[in-house]
Amino acid sequence: MTDLKLPKLPDRTPVKLTITIGADLNQALKEYAARYEAAYGVAEQVADLVPYIVEAFLQADKGVSRNTRRL
Repeated sequence: MTDLKLPKLPDRTPVKLTITIGADLNQALKEYAARYEAAYGVAEQVADLVPYIVEAFLQADKGVSRNTRRL
């Protein structure tokens, strides 16, 4: 057993995920990217924003966070 305060780091290997989305969702994501650019002055590709959007959604979903703590 080690006496380090820092625990072992989690797996940080990125995973590529390919999905198909509908036209309405695609348009909504493009509009979100445009609003992001207007708010922060930085243009980001939809594909770069999606992981953060999903992460924020999961963190905000109380049912997901409640069930994750049990694992």
